[in-house]
Amino acid sequence: MTLAVVLAVAAVTSIAWWYAQRPLKLAQPVIDFTVQRGFTMRQAATTIAAAGIDVSPRMLYWLARATGKGDKILAGSYEVHQGVTPWLLILKISSGDVSQGEARLQEGWTFRQVRLALESNPDLLHDTVGLSEADILQAIGASEFHLEGLFFPDTYLFDKQSSTIAVLKRAYVRMQRQLAEAWESREPQLPLASPYEALILASIVEKETGRPEDRGLVASVFINRLRAGMKLQTDPTVAYGYGEALDGRLRKWHLETDHPYNTYTRTGLPPTPIAMPGREALNAAVRPTQTDFLYFVSRGDGSSEFSRNLDEHNKAVSRYQRGPGS
Repeated sequence: MTLAVVLAVAAVTSIAWWYAQRPLKLAQPVIDFTVQRGFTMRQAATTIAAAGIDVSPRMLYWLARATGKGDKILAGSYEVHQGVTPWLLILKISSGDVSQGEARLQEGWTFRQVRLALESNPDLLHDTVGLSEADILQAIGASEFHLEGLFFPDTYLFDKQSSTIAVLKRAYVRMQRQLAEAWESREPQLPLASPYEALILASIVEKETGRPEDRGLVASVFINRLRAGMKLQTDPTVAYGYGEALDGRLRKWHLETDHPYNTYTRTGLPPTPIAMPGREALNAAVRPTQTDFLYFVSRGDGSSEFSRNLDEHNKAVSRYQRGPGS
């Protein structure tokens, strides 16, 4: 290799490293972006730029390739601040040695479970300890009156010693975006008056579905019941109404005792969501499978048996829950 070539390579390397360490302009002081599972480095770079970070997707891609991190993408929701550089971005979305914490919010969790998980996370500043629900709602900028169901379930990656409030706000904004997208694509003439009602229904679908492929069918049952003015008669809402006071499984007297979440004694939706629904449950709630089903019962293997009338349903209950000869 000639001296001229060596010097040229050194110059290019020097310029690339200067670019990699140069702070980037952000559209806002803090930018949140999500790298979906299965994304390539090209897709991740495009997503980062679209989020409001002034970086060339092409340059970011080639820098990742040149440093051997182009095929090491870690899915999740990321947060970056003023001063972030292209190299730090690459470290964040790869499996490199970057000091990050991780919080996993699961589909179907209640806010009590979310709060417990975040307030026990050793990498977070626990600034929600001692705060009331009203305090937290105000801190995250929420207009709703109840925290349940407002946070989008996902893996949130953050700089260690970030605040719990900051993670909750990111999860809240994510849910608002997902809910708005789902509501915009809803089927016409749904018996749902608002995106919040869709969120409530989605939370019930999330808790009632054992297998992903049943979500649209479960949603169709509840939509059909709402249209017919029938009670939803769903156990998870009743259980939610009792909260931590529920000791063990629901019994007959639980179903007969009226409270705001008892969908056996009251028609319509409960007043709030009962858990965090994921994207699939949100989509099922606003675009349910078209059926004439009014009932379903668990088969005991995670799947459900769907019925059009009470006679079919009673036979299914006898078959799958009471056993042969009952």
